[in-house]
Amino acid sequence: MTQARFDELIHPSTRLTLVATLAAVDWAEFAFLKDRVQLSDSALSKQLTTLEEAGYVATERRLSGSRHKRYAHLTDAGRQAFDGHIAALRAILADAASPAEGPQV
Repeated sequence: MTQARFDELIHPSTRLTLVATLAAVDWAEFAFLKDRVQLSDSALSKQLTTLEEAGYVATERRLSGSRHKRYAHLTDAGRQAFDGHIAALRAILADAASPAEGPQV
């Protein structure tokens, strides 16, 4: 079972969308990610670099025709962090859905 752990690095909406997208695929091409998270090339590159430095994402350049394209995938550490973050969010939502014990203000 995944340990619930809120992850400040993943939590910002752009990174959460990016990591969630990568969690659903083996590898994703840069242009696909750019369209998915609606970022400029430089902004997406910065987000991928941040996640890569944390060990959550790995990237590689592959030759496609006569051009090199950048691909990214979620590492095992990234998947564990994502799963833990989702578990923490679910716990927060479950707590919010349960009526609080004690006096109501």
